Amino acid sequence: MEKQGMAGHKTFRSFMIQNKQLAEVARGAQIADLVFKNASYVNVFTNQIETGNVAVAGGFIAGVGNYRGRQEIDLQGRILLPGLIDGHIHLESCLISPMEFVKAVLSHGTTAVIIDPHEITNVMGTNGLRYMLQATENLPVDVFFMLPSCVPATPLDESGADLTWRDIELFYRHPRVLGLAEMMNYYGVINGDKTVLAKLAAAQNKGKRIDGHAPGLSGNELNAYIACGIGSDHECSTLSEAKAKLSRGQYIMIREGTAAQNLAALAPLLTPPYSQRCLFCTDDKHPNDLLNKGHIDYIVKTAVQRHGTDPILAVKAASFQTAQYFHLNNRGAIAPGYLADMLVVDDLNNLQVQQVWKKGLCVYEGGEIRPFDTPIISARLEKAARHTFHVQPVTEKLFESNKELGVIGLIPGEIISTDNGLAANIDVQKDILKIAVIERHHNTKHVGLGYLQGYGLKHGAVATSVAHDSHNLIVVGTNEADMAAAANQIILQQGGIVVVENGQVIANVVLEIAGLMSDVPLRQMNEQLENAKIHAKKLGVKDGIDPFMTLSFISLPVIPSLRLTTRGLVRV
Repeated sequence: MEKQGMAGHKTFRSFMIQNKQLAEVARGAQIADLVFKNASYVNVFTNQIETGNVAVAGGFIAGVGNYRGRQEIDLQGRILLPGLIDGHIHLESCLISPMEFVKAVLSHGTTAVIIDPHEITNVMGTNGLRYMLQATENLPVDVFFMLPSCVPATPLDESGADLTWRDIELFYRHPRVLGLAEMMNYYGVINGDKTVLAKLAAAQNKGKRIDGHAPGLSGNELNAYIACGIGSDHECSTLSEAKAKLSRGQYIMIREGTAAQNLAALAPLLTPPYSQRCLFCTDDKHPNDLLNKGHIDYIVKTAVQRHGTDPILAVKAASFQTAQYFHLNNRGAIAPGYLADMLVVDDLNNLQVQQVWKKGLCVYEGGEIRPFDTPIISARLEKAARHTFHVQPVTEKLFESNKELGVIGLIPGEIISTDNGLAANIDVQKDILKIAVIERHHNTKHVGLGYLQGYGLKHGAVATSVAHDSHNLIVVGTNEADMAAAANQIILQQGGIVVVENGQVIANVVLEIAGLMSDVPLRQMNEQLENAKIHAKKLGVKDGIDPFMTLSFISLPVIPSLRLTTRGLVRV
């Protein structure tokens, strides 16, 4: 952080050099580094497809007109688009490292993402932030940060850290930190909780954006929430809710991810006058979706092909409007002075990405990603990220109880739950299973016990260290012995997803980075994950229930109606 002052002086000098070069190239006094000849391009200012030669110098667009270049590429009418930007994503949800994530999305035309690393900070605190900042340095996709606002999500959680505004304030000085991430504690905002208001005030004092998270909030309570400086929302599931928030000045992030898909409901917003306040995000994107659907390009294609959205308005929501909301004022357009972050596509309906250019350099072409340097992570942070389990091995006695406990009921296709009363024992015939959440950050020996109905398991046990938002160890089973075996395998390997039958591990996904991510490539991660799902389904997990994603939300005490934390059952 101490080097930021020196960087500021270098930036001033570089602007002087950059502007001189751009002006010389733009007026034709110097030859451009690169010219895209005969290009059709999306003009985000006129909402038209225009044609011309696009000149690039020093990584920036110098002009559109009649130019010559040291390198000239004849696009022959193919279309240039500004690089696509994801307005809100938790990289940890992909289960792969940031570097592997970049490899996955670059081929889909993504040139920037804005992330909220609240998963890893719930495990590692500010060290998690430092780890992610280092792990995303100088990648061919720019990774910007919104600082986590709710670590832990509620006082009921036991996470690896409890971050106040003072803990995160220093990070606002980092050039890739754009603001404060989704303020989930809307109750604290509207009721004047001092710790919550302090986080908002710190961001406002730095002139930073504040993202929102307030599903269903309306009326005067919505007014109070927005009045405190919260500029966006990505939780709208109905058109009326989105219009109400947009009419009060918020930007609407239309979310189409793995866990939540809102594009179908909100696609009517992608028309005037609403479209200019809309942008796209994924929030959570799991390996299978990244491989088989894509990233932001998938949202653009779906909006155009299924919902009849004007392709240019869809492209603007995927690029220019995202950049404008986050004050990234030299991104998201093909115009003089903008970064030469662009992609070449065949047409606006199919959106098949043929090339991706980052700051005037080709980073993807013909199905191949150009080599790039691996980010350097300090040995201290690397060690900390791979040793996040501070809990002793368990025995089956840990899961025994001599009293009735609450039963959490699952709803297929949903992450909300029902309160299904009480149970005293496992009853596989009635689909009543034992479930436990084990504190793993501070060796408190706390364990929350309950029962789960609707999961469908007939044999064995399933465990995972992906357990929102505090990411303790969650395990469900048909017997305590298999539950202990599954939990101990997770502890042994410092995180992951495990399926156990008769004391034997039959499927395993190792997540060695904070118990959330792995270094393996996306395709390998997907194969491991899909194999684990197959084995979980063979043991009885019901159709409509994702064996691991559903389980991971059981411990999040902000989703109705019954949840399980390390302190026991919570009625939300």
